[in-house]
Amino acid sequence: MKLLLLFFLSTTCLLQSQNTISFEEGMMMSPAATLNDIEWLAGHWKGEAFGGIAEEIWSPPLDGSMMFSFRLLDKGEVSFYEFGHLIEIDATLILQLKHFDANLSGWEERDENIDFKLVKVEENRFYFDDFTIEYISDKEINMYVEVGDENGTSNEVKFNYHRQ
Repeated sequence: MKLLLLFFLSTTCLLQSQNTISFEEGMMMSPAATLNDIEWLAGHWKGEAFGGIAEEIWSPPLDGSMMFSFRLLDKGEVSFYEFGHLIEIDATLILQLKHFDANLSGWEERDENIDFKLVKVEENRFYFDDFTIEYISDKEINMYVEVGDENGTSNEVKFNYHRQ
């Protein structure tokens, strides 16, 4: 019985984080992709996350980049922002971003970005390092992000967005 319970718990843990993939050292190069492959992401998206409202605005591809802004609203106030871009480099894509508090004070050092390398591309999913963008329809997308805490543990968070 204990073995069955252990198997069930192990399988459940694996299934809960199956929407993200980590880029491991020693992996081959990122797969080929262009911004035209993910241009459906352009637009204004809204959803719920962390008990508040999550909002993203993505520009259409232009000259090798798609820029975006994100904000999380909680109880009528901005919790934080993200600003960044999706760019084409060496025939693949990389997602780069920075976090800011409600007063636009940066979380990362001035010359540091958070980079998400492209790991895998499927018909309706782009897997970046611990960050997945999933096309559901012209009016709906999901984003899955592996979020860590100060204890060193992490869990996958799903953002379900609808086009505005």
